[in-house]
Amino acid sequence: MKYDAIIIGTGQAGPPLAGKLAGNGYKTAIIEKDQYGGTCVNVGCTPTKAYVASARRAWAAKNSSNLGVSIDGKVKIDLKTIKKRKDEIVEESRAGLTDFLENTENLTVYNGHAKFTDNKTVEVNGKELEADKIFINTGAKPRIPDGFKDMDYLTNRSILELEEIPEHLVIVGGGYIGLEFGQMFRRFGSEVTIIEQGNQVLSQEDDEFCEAISDIIKNEGINVRFNAECINGSNTDDGVVVDLDCEEDDNQLKGSHVLLAAGRIPATDNLGLDQTAIATDEHGYITVSDRLETSVSNVFALGDCNGEGAFTHTAYNDYQIVSSLLFEKGNRTLRDRHTCYACFIDPPLARVGLNETQVRNKGIDAQVATRPMSRVARAKEKGETQGLLKLIVETNTAQILGAAFLGTGADEYIHTIIDMMYAGAPYTTIRDAVHIHPTVSELIPTMLEELEPLK
Repeated sequence: MKYDAIIIGTGQAGPPLAGKLAGNGYKTAIIEKDQYGGTCVNVGCTPTKAYVASARRAWAAKNSSNLGVSIDGKVKIDLKTIKKRKDEIVEESRAGLTDFLENTENLTVYNGHAKFTDNKTVEVNGKELEADKIFINTGAKPRIPDGFKDMDYLTNRSILELEEIPEHLVIVGGGYIGLEFGQMFRRFGSEVTIIEQGNQVLSQEDDEFCEAISDIIKNEGINVRFNAECINGSNTDDGVVVDLDCEEDDNQLKGSHVLLAAGRIPATDNLGLDQTAIATDEHGYITVSDRLETSVSNVFALGDCNGEGAFTHTAYNDYQIVSSLLFEKGNRTLRDRHTCYACFIDPPLARVGLNETQVRNKGIDAQVATRPMSRVARAKEKGETQGLLKLIVETNTAQILGAAFLGTGADEYIHTIIDMMYAGAPYTTIRDAVHIHPTVSELIPTMLEELEPLK
């Protein structure tokens, strides 16, 4: 079967690209081995944020007495109802994608596992599909540490299928996934212990943010075990046992369930890339150019499988870069992208650009401004004063280098800084702006009036 274009995977980049190609007259095939929508729709953003919303309601119900609101009786958590609501939201999104993919002219959908047989040929369900242009959008999957491969464990996918709240959830990994699920299930009523090999959570963040996040999760009654040198797990008759140190037999942690949140790896190991000239790095990520082309001409890698971003928004931007190359002037590239992301704990952490550690390592002459959320009027009025704000500006150019916001609403007002950075405007533009009172974001101009040299 000959096509003008083949897309492997229906994650965030695949469907819009399929629509764009088919709409421009390309005879297009798109292949999906699992459920339409990839990680985000099925086991990532959509379902987890539905759970976060339920956890937030539970927390508010239990923690409003200091605002003069009391609830008589016990707050009850019904995980089956929470799951049912999640499933309905996921199915709505998935149904929309199904309708789009299966009813778009010039687009053929194949349900099955795709595997390369050469640079421009893909086999699926015993059929060989050939195209000059191929787009790999296979995403990523959980990394399973060696010490847990022979036991029953939960991942970000399977934990969303539980209908009973774990008595004691042990989480391996203090990154975004571990922290979000940890806080979520603690608010649902589980005892939660997070195990981290390093000496802090979210180790890529500046120290004061790591410490603040540790305080936030500990304040909710979550146990954190740092510096776990050698982690292994096994099943018992009544749950799980996790060994934290290979040299101490009694250094064990018992729980009812274990969630593995020890990072993710690219889903490229079973694609047949060894039958092609498509290059990968030592971790299995497909290497790409600034316009996402692989080492094989007209073969592109988009989304998590290329190692250039592990987020839904970066995957969609990958689609935009390729679309620009094919149908516009091709003026979008990876070089233009500012790294930005959020950790959706409560309160959330939001980041864009460089942090202080990265600025120091690059030797950039910079200025910095910080403010604790306890000095933000709107945060005090809401009774949510955990966290802090930080902004970094390059001294010579007056350009904003980056920002880290940890606090109520941070995942929204970080976009004030993101937009400024894309506009290439000097920090004085936002410093001199008039923001609405009372909001958290009104403190951003105030902070930029208080810049100090980064020493």
